[in-house]
Amino acid sequence: MNVALFGQTAKQWRDANPELEGNMREFASVEQLLVLANIEGMNAEFICMGLSQPERLNRLNQIAIRQLKSLTAQSIKRLAPIGEDS
Repeated sequence: MNVALFGQTAKQWRDANPELEGNMREFASVEQLLVLANIEGMNAEFICMGLSQPERLNRLNQIAIRQLKSLTAQSIKRLAPIGEDS
């Protein structure tokens, strides 16, 4: 799941961030955590469908990108001043 969402394994993240305590999920945004929960459920369904690990990773990554774009666009829209439709 970490590779599909964050583009790296937990070990890669730890190696790149030795000064940080905890795991990468503790430093994730609310949007990232929401997408992570969604793709975890989808991964279980893809496993039941018999999809290979590389195919699951590819699909989950595409889904994660779409969902993050949608969620972050909505967050930005909510923060826009009243009267602006950005």
